[in-house]
Amino acid sequence: MTTDKAPGVGPIVLLDTCAWLWLAYGHDYFAKAACRPEVEAAGRDGRLLLAPISMWEVAMKAAKGKLALASPTLEWIQLSKRRSRIQDAPITAEIAVDSVSLPGSFHNDPADRLIVATARSLDAFLVTRDAAILAYAEGGFVKVWRL
Repeated sequence: MTTDKAPGVGPIVLLDTCAWLWLAYGHDYFAKAACRPEVEAAGRDGRLLLAPISMWEVAMKAAKGKLALASPTLEWIQLSKRRSRIQDAPITAEIAVDSVSLPGSFHNDPADRLIVATARSLDAFLVTRDAAILAYAEGGFVKVWRL
C-alpha cells in the first residue's frame, strides 16, 4: 500500500457510498459517529475522498428510481462533494487489479471491492457501516472507521 499524506497531516479518509449519503443528508449514523470530527477535519484539509464507483452507484440508484435526489444527479453529486469538501479518489491500475484479487475472503460486489481496494491503495481509513466491509477489516486487510 502507498501513503499519500504529508508528515504531520492527518490520515486520508475515504467514504463508503452509504457514509457519503448519510453525510450529505445529515443522518444520525453520521451525526453521532465517533469519527465525525476526524472526517470533518479531513474535509477541511483536503484529505476526504470518494471513490468514483460511489458516484456511479448513486447515479444508478437515481436512474432506477431507488434514490430520490433534490436536483439532477450530476448537479447533486457536485453540490454534495463541494459542501463536504470531498475530493475524487483515483482509479488506478493498482486499484483495479487489487479489487479482483483482494486478500482473504470478501464478497463479490464490484463496487465494494473497488472501494476497499481504493482504501487499501491510499492507506486510507474507510468510513462505513457495511457489515461485510467491517468483517473484512477485522482480518487486518483494510482500515475502517465505523459509523
